[in-house]
Amino acid sequence: MAPGRRHRRRTARQLWTAVVAALALPLTVLANSATPVHAAALQCSVDYRTNDWGSGFTADLTITNRGTDAVNGWTLTYDYTGNQTLTNGWSGTWSQSGRSITVKNASWNGTIAAGAAVNTGAQFTYSGTNTAPTSFAVNGTTCAGAHQPPVTVLTSPAAGAVYSQGDAVPLAATAAAADNATISKVEFYDDTTLLGTDTSAPYSLSVSSLTVGSHSLVAKAYDSLGASAESTPVGITVASGPAVVASPTQLGVQQGKTGTFGVTLSSQPSANVTVSVTRTDGNTGLSVTGGSALTFTPSNWNTAQTVTITADSSGMGSATFTASATGYTKATVTVTELAASKTYDARFLDLYGKITNPANGYFSPEGIPYHSVETLIVEAPDQGHETTSEAYSYLLWLQAMYGKVTGDWSKFNGAWDLMEKYMIPTHADQPANSFYNASKPATYAPELDTPNQYPAKLDTSVPVGSDPIAAELKSAYGTDDVYGMHWLQDVDNVYGYGNEPGKCEAGPTATGPSYINTFQRGPQESVWETVPQPTCDSFKYGGTNGYLDLFTGDSSYARQWKFTDAPDADARAVQAAYWADVWAKQQGKGGDVSATVGKAAKMGDYLRYAMYDKYFKKIGNCVGASTCAAGTGKDASHYLLSWYYAWGGALDPSAGWAWRIGSSHVHGGYQNPLAAYALSSYADLKPKSATGATDWAKSLQRQLEFYQWLQSSEGAIAGGATNSWQGRYASPPSGTPTFYGMYYDWEPVYHDPPSNQWFGFQAWSMERVAEYYQQTGNATAKALLDKWVKWALSKTTINPDGTYRIPSTLQWSGQPDTWNASNPGSNSGLHVTVADYTDDVGVAAAYAKTLTYYGAKSGDATAKSTAKALLDGMWNNYQDGLGIAVPETRADYNRFGDSVYVPSGWSGRMPNGDAINSSSTFASLRSFYKNDPAWSKIEAYLAGGAAPSFTYHRFWAQADIALAMGSYAELVE
Repeated sequence: MAPGRRHRRRTARQLWTAVVAALALPLTVLANSATPVHAAALQCSVDYRTNDWGSGFTADLTITNRGTDAVNGWTLTYDYTGNQTLTNGWSGTWSQSGRSITVKNASWNGTIAAGAAVNTGAQFTYSGTNTAPTSFAVNGTTCAGAHQPPVTVLTSPAAGAVYSQGDAVPLAATAAAADNATISKVEFYDDTTLLGTDTSAPYSLSVSSLTVGSHSLVAKAYDSLGASAESTPVGITVASGPAVVASPTQLGVQQGKTGTFGVTLSSQPSANVTVSVTRTDGNTGLSVTGGSALTFTPSNWNTAQTVTITADSSGMGSATFTASATGYTKATVTVTELAASKTYDARFLDLYGKITNPANGYFSPEGIPYHSVETLIVEAPDQGHETTSEAYSYLLWLQAMYGKVTGDWSKFNGAWDLMEKYMIPTHADQPANSFYNASKPATYAPELDTPNQYPAKLDTSVPVGSDPIAAELKSAYGTDDVYGMHWLQDVDNVYGYGNEPGKCEAGPTATGPSYINTFQRGPQESVWETVPQPTCDSFKYGGTNGYLDLFTGDSSYARQWKFTDAPDADARAVQAAYWADVWAKQQGKGGDVSATVGKAAKMGDYLRYAMYDKYFKKIGNCVGASTCAAGTGKDASHYLLSWYYAWGGALDPSAGWAWRIGSSHVHGGYQNPLAAYALSSYADLKPKSATGATDWAKSLQRQLEFYQWLQSSEGAIAGGATNSWQGRYASPPSGTPTFYGMYYDWEPVYHDPPSNQWFGFQAWSMERVAEYYQQTGNATAKALLDKWVKWALSKTTINPDGTYRIPSTLQWSGQPDTWNASNPGSNSGLHVTVADYTDDVGVAAAYAKTLTYYGAKSGDATAKSTAKALLDGMWNNYQDGLGIAVPETRADYNRFGDSVYVPSGWSGRMPNGDAINSSSTFASLRSFYKNDPAWSKIEAYLAGGAAPSFTYHRFWAQADIALAMGSYAELVE
């Protein structure tokens, strides 16, 4: 979820309310000057990268403004030396004259702020050699070449290796410098902990102090010009004693074929050791046909020996193979026999094995999925080892697919149990709910436009509506507690709040995951301007009133807790449960998942809070906070999945107050008609409450209408709608179209970046429509998909080498027609254009799933063949040791120094002592980043270097790729 391309979440507001807002950019005030100011000379650099398949290539160029003044309008020129011929370009107007290339800025990317960068790209054909250009100019000024960082590879230990505690782990790296620089040193890290440094080649380090468990090792090289770069992480495991090691631990073998895994020992033996490998349970159609007895000597103990597993021609299902030796901890490998045609199921199991291998770093010691393997990443989470409810929902979906492929449903049930333990607040986390007053759910506070307008004053005079579902939820489930996921978690307690489940602000020494919040202050508050804070605020950290008075204004403050639910994640959990139930029943194992599916129905029941106006005001033409009517029941429900719902209350269980809110802002990308269908029409998922299934039936119809209303003339889905203009029931601009009285908003919820410019929201959302269509054949869903798929395919390029380009950034113009359910308009004035393109693997996987489900039901051959091309392209071109990933240039990382608004005179401390005051920046509130092995990339960039490149392994993306493989195997292969 990278800034500029991926979505953001919200967090809960404090003190009887939740003024949940969005992302921000501080206002810059320029003083008038009587003295003319002369612009500084233009300074620039250009990074040039290609993806070459022998007869053609794509070129990606990053133009960085190295000067002190903004560049207002740019023209890039350069020359080739061969016969490279322009085919098409993006993110600029491309032209060619002979060997000379000219690129003029697009209407939306003409300004390059000082220190900022823009990207542009094109596709070319050629024959012969493809020599890169050596000189670039912007507006006629020759740009300096960007110094390339060193190349660093961690050559030892091997990925997935297992060592015994106390034994030496040999770390070794190669490093090569560019531009005639030399390597000055190589540092070795365990995650973000520096293990040691070597200043001369060969670069190595022996470490015997690693603790039992999984470790992510990194080498980082520095060159004589100050540039640095870290290696791809290598995951290893340290065992408590001698162990047999097998890799991979998950394997798919098609009928009539063979598969292999390797076996080693974790430590050097003093004499020969014999390892026997046998099938210990499961499918008898799988057998060991090579390597059943392996001998390891003191000299070859760490050289992998191969075990061959052969599948018969008719068996199906999984078997466990155990490698054991006297005095050693045994190793097990799960092998699944697949139908002879199921190549994509085999790919699913291959990638599933990489994702779930503890040594690869996707999971915490508790088994919680991190947002990413890498720690230095800033998007919706502001550190890679945070996680989101989104990640938990993807884990559920991944394990559901694993159950479909293998018949083992214990992992799906275990994933729900993990989520319930760590991401759904316990009773101890949400005390005082018994005091919740459904006739006055919360106290109003306005949402404001920019962070520097906060705190927002609480206003008890504004009428709020009543909560019509609280009583029936309590009646159905016998509790006042809310059963939904909080959205953000600091898995490794990096910030140090330490508010573990049931423990408030336990501090930096606490172990286990900690709930946190970030976004709080208006639609312009970006992740770069957030103040991280705990969900449980006892005033131990922050200022005098903890963090509360940064966000809401009141005469006094009470110690309290507050949680926010991201509805698309809970809906995805229901979606996963639906498929688990369907697939398990197909296997005759419905009883294996029935208890978990029942919990998903309960989650869906509470998810209805996302259908309500923030303050339970009536839906439609709601203008004026004081005059807009309070709802009296279901008239406060828009029946859509809004951006959040939130709840909170007093830490003191006897204090006598708690609150709940919905959300007035609805984004097209959050809707999930498959979940609505399951919760309304699928018996095993119908909620227990009196009106739950009926509400979801109405939601299903309303969601489909919402898509129709937002579908552009071309086919893409526009932003969304709100029942509270500007978050404070303001008057919208004259002529703003409406949907059941809610006002059209092309960028609902957040504006930095605009919330509907990311193509991923299109792929995520329409994939759910495609699943619903594939299951039901619904005609409205098909009509939506017919138009959307035609548009998306027209913007998709499959290159001869299998690489691809799909839309990335979308630009919107015009607006939809006001909704008329009996006679919907054509939206002839609502348009979308594609500003630039990407090879993002996670989005491509979601897009491929959309095409797969649509193609399987409709018979559209192009949809099915394009889905296959996308899956084959990423599988054949973008694999690495951890999964499937592509490099990303992160020009937005120049914002590490962005100011974070804190009112003048306000001061406080983070748990680690970082000061919070009017001089705070994103980085100053997160000093832990300076210890990250990738931090020097940021330092170099902030000092004027090239925009850094990262190859990220996001959990959601890897899961989505695996799921896309499994879906294609099920429906098309």
